[in-house]
Amino acid sequence: MTAPNTTAARKGGRWIEQWDPEDETFWKEKGEKIATRNLWFSILSEHIGFSIWSLWSVMVLFMGPEYGVDPAGKFFLVAMPTLVGGILRVPYTFAVARFGGRNWTIVSAVLLLVPAIAAAMVMKPGTSYTTFMVVAALTGVGGGNFASSMTNINSFYPLRKKGWALGLNAGGGNIGVPVIQLIGLLVIGTAGAAHPRVVLGVYIPLIVVAALLAALFMDNLAPVRNDGGAAREAARDAHTWIMSFLYIGTFGSFIGYSFAFGLVLQNQFDRTPLQAASLTFIGPLLGSLIRPIGGRLADTYGGARITLWNFAAMSAAAVVVVFASAEKSLGVFLVGFIALFVLSGLGNGSTYKMIPGIFQAKAVARGLTGEEAAAYGRRLSGAAMGLIGAVGALGGLGINLAFRESFLNAHTGTPAFVSFLVFYALCSVVTWAVYLRGARPAARPAAAEAQEPQSARQPAYADV
Repeated sequence: MTAPNTTAARKGGRWIEQWDPEDETFWKEKGEKIATRNLWFSILSEHIGFSIWSLWSVMVLFMGPEYGVDPAGKFFLVAMPTLVGGILRVPYTFAVARFGGRNWTIVSAVLLLVPAIAAAMVMKPGTSYTTFMVVAALTGVGGGNFASSMTNINSFYPLRKKGWALGLNAGGGNIGVPVIQLIGLLVIGTAGAAHPRVVLGVYIPLIVVAALLAALFMDNLAPVRNDGGAAREAARDAHTWIMSFLYIGTFGSFIGYSFAFGLVLQNQFDRTPLQAASLTFIGPLLGSLIRPIGGRLADTYGGARITLWNFAAMSAAAVVVVFASAEKSLGVFLVGFIALFVLSGLGNGSTYKMIPGIFQAKAVARGLTGEEAAAYGRRLSGAAMGLIGAVGALGGLGINLAFRESFLNAHTGTPAFVSFLVFYALCSVVTWAVYLRGARPAARPAAAEAQEPQSARQPAYADV
């Protein structure tokens, strides 16, 4: 999605006309400073976006019997934001190039006021379930923020630093989930479960602050343009859909578990709202904090390798959760479930690092070098990220619907956890088969390799 740097100037403030982060001189002299400034304010806006996106994981804890919503209805309620957020990630991705990263950050932040104010108006007993569903769906705009933010930051950084930068951006955003859950805990523990509007009273002014700071300190990159050809090419590339599948396993798990954790504790282990709220934030917090580490490890050892071992570990953690769920052991359950959060966060960082690396490897395999290869990688990876992020978010919908059916029919979460275990094992197999099996073939004579057409050479994905 990045066009050559010979673009006509765009009107308005804070447009950067020339941007080449792969040029080390440019990066050291001014590029890194500008990119870092934009990264921090992008994190702030995305952080609040995630908080609003996960708002109903907190609101359902305030909904006692007087609201007339059963457990299955609550799981469906927290599933709605993941559905809408996943769908919105596609247009949000292209909005960055259309309007500018700074400009769209301002707009997307202001849009968060709609679900926040609407929730403050309807959170009371007697409101119809349909109204709750509509307002919960509105919070999906917070999920769209992730796609635009990641696409924007991807354009600011060179390939060698994308893992850490994207991991930090996403991790800082992800941490909005446990933060709003902590605020919910404080409200329930002090004002009581009858005062959910206090949570909204905290976030409405924060949304305004985030929009103002984006306007004052962020920049638009003029060379970044929407490329319909890149979007179509990315959609036709099998790797886009393979990575979407893997991202369901990492980010889909993170957001799905984040939304459902409190409800699982209440229904599986008969925790009160206060008891559930006191535990709900721990997993999302640890998963958010470790996401940049996943990106850093991927930068060092290769995203495919880290992702493979991560899915293997998630499978092991799922075995622990299945056992604890069947035995109704809260202590063992918390160990296994929090491990799933940590590993999903780690895998979020490693899988997202793989995306630009995969398309860079494809560029090299096609015979491209230098800036030409880097431009191809940025163009395709930027287009692919929106699709991958959207599909991954829909994984959260699948998790909440699986919990809904599990508790509705079996009155326990065990069948849902068994299905998650099978899925993680499948993700391990796919990662190995596509990106590691044969990625480092046995040494071949240099003369034989030189005679092989470049178009026939297979990209080496082990280091993506």
